[in-house]
Amino acid sequence: MYLWLLLTIPLIIASHFYLLKHSRKKALMFANFETIRRVTGKKLLTKNIFLLTTRLIIVTLSIFAVAGATLWYEGYSNNNNFVIAIDISASMTTEDLQPTRLESAKQHAIKFVDLLESDAKIGVVSFSGITFINKPLTKNKDEVKRAIESLEVAEIGGTDLSGALITSTNLLSESKKGKTIILLTDGSSTAGAFINEAIRQGIEYAQNNHIIIYTIGTGTKNEEPLGYLPEYYNISSVYNEKNLQDISSQTEGEYFFGANNQNIVDAFSKISEDSEKAILHIDLGLGLIMIALVMLFFEWGLIQTRFKRKP
Repeated sequence: MYLWLLLTIPLIIASHFYLLKHSRKKALMFANFETIRRVTGKKLLTKNIFLLTTRLIIVTLSIFAVAGATLWYEGYSNNNNFVIAIDISASMTTEDLQPTRLESAKQHAIKFVDLLESDAKIGVVSFSGITFINKPLTKNKDEVKRAIESLEVAEIGGTDLSGALITSTNLLSESKKGKTIILLTDGSSTAGAFINEAIRQGIEYAQNNHIIIYTIGTGTKNEEPLGYLPEYYNISSVYNEKNLQDISSQTEGEYFFGANNQNIVDAFSKISEDSEKAILHIDLGLGLIMIALVMLFFEWGLIQTRFKRKP
């Protein structure tokens, strides 16, 4: 809201030149400055551009300060919080990973929990056509592992990737630490009338909350029979790699192709090595105010010396 005050800058510029023109007319009533300039070779009437620029910088810095300007950057923090989001839709019963995609994801997620720092808070989310919060953020690793172990294939059809991203983000949104989501899924989003638009909104929501998302694609790219149906039904699972690549690349994370159990182990190992990676911020308000004050004193000094009015 305070950024609307930037609209005063054109008014400041316009008033500067208007008042400059007005004061020039008054000055010429007492002396012919053009003649004096030709004699002395000096430009006696200036537009005070330097002074105007200084004032504009002071106003701009002050506006950004009260608007709460913040610098966000990618760095490292030793106290990140995590949410592990696991797909529990029907396609995760596919047996291209042993024993199934879901069981493989659960086993390796539990091992990953043990690799995290003891002071890290971890939450668990599962999703199919809707999303469930199985464990809010907690430092109790045993509770987290029990929540992961208890996950079962959902009776509700569909896979809502966008809902999983938004719910996981909500769990982390109030955290003052680095925020990371680990998404384990085959990437096939089937919920929502406009699937691509829904995923884009989920990504933007995570971006606005400065969250890093790692995606692990569980399963092969081959269409495999669903594990809970007989093969003669001829219904296959679908692996959507592009969804996972888009989610990770747009949130400063990384995509891993978990074609087999070893690939998933390697993925969690790499995420563990980068567990201190975070999107951090610096509040610029105080610094901008200090710079504005220094420039204000500088401008005051110029008015009293170089730009001092002659009687």
